[in-house]
Amino acid sequence: MQPAQAKHLQLKGAAYGLAAASIWAGWSVVTRLAVTTNLDAWDIAALRFGVAGLLLAPVVARRGLARDRLGWLGLGVLTAGVGAPYALVAATGLRFAPAYDGGALNPGCMPLFVALIAAIVVGEKPSVTRMLGLSLILVGAVTIMGWHAEGRDAAWSTSRLFGDLLFLIAAFLTAGFTFVMKHARLDPLHATALAATGSLLIYLPIYFAFHGVRLARVPLADLAIQALFQGVAVSIISLVLYGRAVVILGASGGAAFGALVPALAALLAIPLLGEWPSETDWVGVGLVSSGVYLASGGPLPKGKPRDDCQPRR
Repeated sequence: MQPAQAKHLQLKGAAYGLAAASIWAGWSVVTRLAVTTNLDAWDIAALRFGVAGLLLAPVVARRGLARDRLGWLGLGVLTAGVGAPYALVAATGLRFAPAYDGGALNPGCMPLFVALIAAIVVGEKPSVTRMLGLSLILVGAVTIMGWHAEGRDAAWSTSRLFGDLLFLIAAFLTAGFTFVMKHARLDPLHATALAATGSLLIYLPIYFAFHGVRLARVPLADLAIQALFQGVAVSIISLVLYGRAVVILGASGGAAFGALVPALAALLAIPLLGEWPSETDWVGVGLVSSGVYLASGGPLPKGKPRDDCQPRR
């Protein structure tokens, strides 16, 4: 391949990665806007999996439940990790805490929990570089959560801390999904399809039995926007974009774009929500982003070899 063609291909891969990261970051902002206006967490989960479950059902029909690799427990962990339980916890957190907290603590702390689960379950030991990244994530999370606990507005600090704790629970659920998906050797689309269709079959009947009439009172435009964003953009398009980035840039290069999510969420929250992170919040976001980059295996400058280059998720 000619150098010009290789450069063009690299730029194309970066564009895919940036687009996927932007959608992931936008989830915190768009969901925060929804749960503080016309919808609640129950509605968000229903819209997300009502759409995604129907669209991804053919994937499950074609590839099956993978019970030989997962078992019922594995299927349950997948569904909890990115299905209705995850959406309920994360969206509720965004009712109480700002979007930039969600962008940093939810996807940002997921690698930390993955490493913890892997260490406990299979005795996996992270490399020195990855340990440094995980340490930065931990320090960043403590910075974000600890500083505002000392704020002058006690009611806001308590509410925000509760939301932050829910983000950590959501990150733990996603970490369980990631761990099971990796060890069952499922591709992300198949794993997400299992979670989405499981949520469609289990959660949607419960939702409509207790909350179904709520959607009739929500403006149609708001419903359409959330249904398309939650069920199509987040659940399907972002996976396709991320997959293309990984094909072009490799697993480490593609995963490194996850480091942009905390900063992008904070930046998007300013014009869309009027939420301005404090200087301390920016420090925490920066630490988490740097940690995610290192923990994900992002390439180091000047092409230096990494000590954690063995394949992983």
